[in-house]
Amino acid sequence: MAKKYYVVWKGRKPGIFTDWNSCKQQVDQFPGARYKSFMSLAEAEAAYSGKGTTGPSAKPAAKRASSAKTVKTHSAAEVAAIAAELKIFTDGGCEPNPGEAGSGLAVYRNNAVEALWYGLYNPKGTNNTAELNALHQALFMAEQAVGQGTSVAIFCDSKYSIQCITQWAVGWQKNGWIKKGGEIKNLALIQEMFALYQRLKDQIAILHVNGHVGVEGNELADRMSMMAIETRETAFARYGDALDVRAILAMRAG
Repeated sequence: MAKKYYVVWKGRKPGIFTDWNSCKQQVDQFPGARYKSFMSLAEAEAAYSGKGTTGPSAKPAAKRASSAKTVKTHSAAEVAAIAAELKIFTDGGCEPNPGEAGSGLAVYRNNAVEALWYGLYNPKGTNNTAELNALHQALFMAEQAVGQGTSVAIFCDSKYSIQCITQWAVGWQKNGWIKKGGEIKNLALIQEMFALYQRLKDQIAILHVNGHVGVEGNELADRMSMMAIETRETAFARYGDALDVRAILAMRAG
């Protein structure tokens, strides 16, 4: 049976849930409850945020068309409301830009920090490449998790990286990987990421958060990107020290 995702707009606790029992707890005998099931997390997230074609917050077709090229930014509260079992936060840093670059991830399982990752140091990198590399690693992790039946949401603070993979690459591929008006930078990396995303897009969500606004996972990923630069770690390594969030957040920020 295909996995379903449940959006609760009005209930004891609004949000997105990955199983019917959790959803039922919010809506059963709740006056005026409003909820709906979806076949993918991406559809559920879009409906919950008001960008989908169904649900109480659906927008007129013309409005949806005009917003198709934008990326919604999710607040810390919205991140918390998404009931994905695995939440992966990505970040890339570069000092200066271009210059020394590194990537970081923070992985949460059931809203608790499970692991931190850092690496892919490049002495002559760019911020965009570092952000793409981080998102690429998150997609690898998502593929493995989805294969085990785990729901996944990825949170990235780079609109460029998200739009490259989820929007722009569609047209670039149709045009033979040619962009009007100039070169497609990071093309080989984008092509590999796009192929991976195409296999996963109906099973995961890639969402935007702003950096340095109090989203803990994003802040931890940022610290890992700085660690990658400081240690010059060229592989992608799991952070081996204790997961003391307060101590890690006190490390140098990007």
